[in-house]
Amino acid sequence: MNKIDIKPNEVAVYALGGLGEIGKNTYGIEYQDEIVIVDAGIKFPEDSLLGIDYVIPDYSYLVENIDKVKGLVITHGHEDHIGAIAYFLQSVNVPVYAGPLAMALIRNKLEEKQMFNRVELHEITDGSVINFGKTSAEFFRTTHSIPDVFGIAIKTPVGTIVETGDFKFDLTPTTKQKPNLWSMARIGEEGVLLLMSDSTNAERPEWTKSEAWVQKTVDKLFSQLKHGRIIFATFASNMNRIKMATDAAIKNGRKIAVFGRSMESAMTNGRALGYLDIPDDALVEQSQIKNIPDDELLIMSTGSQGESMAALARIANGTHKQVRLKPKDNVIFSSSPIPGNTASVNAVINKLEEGGANVIHGKLNNIHTSGHGGQEEQKLMLSLMKPKYFMPVHGEYRMLKVHAGLAEELDIPKENTFIQENGDVLAMDGVNPPRLAGHFPAEDTYIDGSGIGDIGSVVLHDRLKLSQDGLVIVTATIDLKKKEILSGPDILSRGFVYMRESGDLINDGRHVIFNTIRKAMSQKSASESDIRQAIIDDLSKYLHKETARKPMILPMLIMV
Repeated sequence: MNKIDIKPNEVAVYALGGLGEIGKNTYGIEYQDEIVIVDAGIKFPEDSLLGIDYVIPDYSYLVENIDKVKGLVITHGHEDHIGAIAYFLQSVNVPVYAGPLAMALIRNKLEEKQMFNRVELHEITDGSVINFGKTSAEFFRTTHSIPDVFGIAIKTPVGTIVETGDFKFDLTPTTKQKPNLWSMARIGEEGVLLLMSDSTNAERPEWTKSEAWVQKTVDKLFSQLKHGRIIFATFASNMNRIKMATDAAIKNGRKIAVFGRSMESAMTNGRALGYLDIPDDALVEQSQIKNIPDDELLIMSTGSQGESMAALARIANGTHKQVRLKPKDNVIFSSSPIPGNTASVNAVINKLEEGGANVIHGKLNNIHTSGHGGQEEQKLMLSLMKPKYFMPVHGEYRMLKVHAGLAEELDIPKENTFIQENGDVLAMDGVNPPRLAGHFPAEDTYIDGSGIGDIGSVVLHDRLKLSQDGLVIVTATIDLKKKEILSGPDILSRGFVYMRESGDLINDGRHVIFNTIRKAMSQKSASESDIRQAIIDDLSKYLHKETARKPMILPMLIMV
């Protein structure tokens, strides 16, 4: 680890995740012997990360400084901000502070991991102030695509650091939780040393449309779709859309059935917290939907991102146990594909269309709006906070760069804006210009099943190679002392060639291996590892020459 040089009169800011990427949001503010962490998110894996469930930050720096970490403060309940919380708390068990909905979701995650009784949880609201000693955290309400969303002002003796979380300025939110413009303006007037602001939509020169705009479309669709079931797919965490759909269903005399574990959890939490007004008699059990007329049923479903195991994909593929697609079904996608998911979403849409369903999706249908502010809202946040220094966060590099340009347009000097990388430590004393005070490792940690960080680049390279060119297994029994081949060699192909139609290739490959083993054994100090490597080298060359492919080769030798 590089040496971190934070002076006693400086406050330091860094990211463990969230810079140069979408997701994994985890930020640290450090002053003397106190560290406050903002969010503990995951990132969903790219297509090249075969078999990986999701990606979390490396918490090594925090583990090494565990005595300094005073608390984890949460901006809101989306997975890219709380999805890694169980893994975070396994490494750094500190008090957690979150709004009502985020706290309900966190409790669910901790109960699944049987950690609930080992963690200290505190629920906050708009205006809450948490004192840690030398530092404190003030929560101010913003708006997003989920209720109970907050920006956080971390106050230190050096100055105030503001982390906005995900935000847009929605003045007509369906949750009735309006952004607290007064608090933002007050914090700005009191003085902000550094603003860390959401950059997700920095490339969009617009003011993001309100959720009320989508609600009008949803209401219109439900009143027009008189025939057939309505299957409504959205993020389970998007409580706004769930409320729109369920309210419209009740208004139009439809019963509501819920499919997908995360959607069931969202409905339970939403009703318990008062965000969803759904009478018990409006809900039907999954097993009872066959008794409800099609034009009187709404199915709330997960799978708006084309996830292969989600309810919607299984409905489309005909593998869902309770729901069979019908020609008059109306499927509404109230979301837009996350980058990287477009192909899988389109595949599900095509399957639904092939099954005869009426699929409603895309921008032209006005059934989705972003939860992130465009350039105009990012400018408003900068104007309200009036920071001395600016650090764009929550976005890929190009987004951070555009956001930095917006700050310059608002008269924040270019030299006062810092585009950082995960692990960079930015130190400020409030008088002199900020400086880079070192860097700590902030590489990705991969979650694969129950494994945490046990999958590295070598394993991922092997998985990629297997997926592209397949596997060739070589078996042989060898008496190394007598330098004899007792049986074999034999070749088995998996994902490389169809053996019944590749007899000549397999037989010639066996001859190559036979000669390779005899040649390797003739060496004076030949070992099993020498023979294995010789087989890999020679068979690879032969197969590449014959097929232009390079399968993984796995020698399985029995040494007598």
